[in-house]
Amino acid sequence: MSALQTLVEMGFSENSAKKALAVTGGGGVEQAMEWLLAHADDPGINDPPAEDVTGAASGHSLGSQEGSEKMETSDTSENKEASDAPVHKSEEAGEASADGEAAKSIKCDDCGKLFKTSEEVEFHAVKSGHSNFSESTEEKKPLSEEEREQKKRELAEKIKQRRKEREEIEEKEARERERKRIQMGQEIAERKRIMQEQEMKRIADERRREKLEDKIARQKIKEQIEADKRARKEMFANKEAPAQPQAPKPQPVAQPAQKKEYTTTRLQIRLPSGAPLVQEFKAKETLSAVRLWISLNRKDGVPTDEPFNLSMSFPRKNFSDEDMDKPLDVLGLVPSAVLMVSK
Repeated sequence: MSALQTLVEMGFSENSAKKALAVTGGGGVEQAMEWLLAHADDPGINDPPAEDVTGAASGHSLGSQEGSEKMETSDTSENKEASDAPVHKSEEAGEASADGEAAKSIKCDDCGKLFKTSEEVEFHAVKSGHSNFSESTEEKKPLSEEEREQKKRELAEKIKQRRKEREEIEEKEARERERKRIQMGQEIAERKRIMQEQEMKRIADERRREKLEDKIARQKIKEQIEADKRARKEMFANKEAPAQPQAPKPQPVAQPAQKKEYTTTRLQIRLPSGAPLVQEFKAKETLSAVRLWISLNRKDGVPTDEPFNLSMSFPRKNFSDEDMDKPLDVLGLVPSAVLMVSK
């Protein structure tokens, strides 16, 4: 597999892989990968790679040569006036011959390495910290077979190490996601427990209130019975006494029957699976409270956050979102009713 194919298989784009190989001078997949990792955030990383700048370097060398030749010519002209012209012409020709050869590479004066492009020079400067470079007529030699094999082994080891680091990071992220999921589940369970405790407390308070009302009602009945007994005793005592004219007693006026006020209601809730739920609620509680209680206590395996509708079978009525804020007694669900749950 070529270096370009290896980089593409590792997930890099073809343009960025070509650019990395061009910048690193074909030094191997390892250097190209290091360059890609160091320049991953560059804005033009996926643009087509730049052309080889050897020609530009050669042009720069030629320009420098022309300037040098001009300076040498000027020096030669001055020397002509002071000495023989033929000797200086020969020296000038020798210098021009030495400088006339085009530059084939760029050399690092700090370590002696050769590079073909300015991108290679930039990469080497960033990696090594070297800053002294010059043009050279030496040609960069390709890697030997032993060097390529050594590069391959180093690359394989580095890829193995990076894969291990990536697997460790992914495992750590998976553990963190699982921890957050467990923590969220615990928080949901805690909220559900608190709501259940509040509901049990409300039911207990309601039952204590009902017992107190029953006690008061029984006390009133006892007082009424005692009053009736005293009235009968007085009536029998009056019968034994001499008859005396009595004023006619006013006839009691019939009092209209008072409508009984209910403070609680008993609701039977039928789930789509057919399983019933029975619960008591305050008459002044809203229908949304009943809806919340159903979400927390249904046992048919449906998620608590799944929406559902409420309706009555007799009289037939479907409750809307506006009805959710109305009390149960206003909706006709007191003292008892049957609610149907549907999707």
